[in-house]
Amino acid sequence: MELLFDPAAWASLITLTALEIVLGVDNIVVLSILTHALPQREARRARAVGLGLALGLRLALLSAISWITHLTYPVFSAAGREFSWRDLILIAGGLFLMVKATQEIHSEIEGREDPSSTGRPKASFGAVISQIAVMDLVFSLDSIITAVGLARDIEIMVAAICISIGVMYAAAEPVGAFIKRHPTTKMLGLSFLILIGVALVADGFEIHIPRGYIYFAMAFAGAVEAINIWAKGPASYRSRATPLDLTDQPRDPSAPNAPPTNKGSVPAPARNMKAQRRKRRKK
Repeated sequence: MELLFDPAAWASLITLTALEIVLGVDNIVVLSILTHALPQREARRARAVGLGLALGLRLALLSAISWITHLTYPVFSAAGREFSWRDLILIAGGLFLMVKATQEIHSEIEGREDPSSTGRPKASFGAVISQIAVMDLVFSLDSIITAVGLARDIEIMVAAICISIGVMYAAAEPVGAFIKRHPTTKMLGLSFLILIGVALVADGFEIHIPRGYIYFAMAFAGAVEAINIWAKGPASYRSRATPLDLTDQPRDPSAPNAPPTNKGSVPAPARNMKAQRRKRRKK
């Protein structure tokens, strides 16, 4: 009860919640890309299960704070650099993201180049959930280490994590629906996954890339894509609204779905033949 009337606790909760939401942007992008291949109903369920796993993992890691602090201790050294379990998890997660995004980009391009292909097969629900669980472990570990560094009371950490997961749950479905409506944004999202993977691998090697640079690059690329989508909207509407001029082209009344023709009108080839006959008579 004392924390409810402590201004410092509220300031810590607001700061930590904002930071957790910002860190959750990566999680939302990964979640939307991994569930993109599923049907709509299964994708919604996969997002709910994935965020539930994220919440459960983070609360479980919070209950083992002393074990988490030991993950930052060096395990071995190589090439004059010490590596901890946290570094190894970040490197493995970053490599997984880079490989997964590269495979998805390759599948998208190959699928479009192959005219005989009827589309990429749908991913299985279990495979998507397992991939989400792997990425939840990576992002949860990074999130909990950040929370431990910013707050002292475990109640504040739990409240901030629950609020951030709720915000991610509310934002995951609109982001996924937007990617399905605009397929070009999927390629942009896959590029974001490669960027996030590079940042995780760099963190594993103790090369810290400021997250502000990464989020600025993502925001700038997203703004450019939004302008492209906005510009294509009126153009595609005009192209659909402008009818084709087919008055001079012959029509086959026996063809299916053929537009009705005026019985009094004469087709263009017949008019040309009549004009040629008139010229011959004059000669």
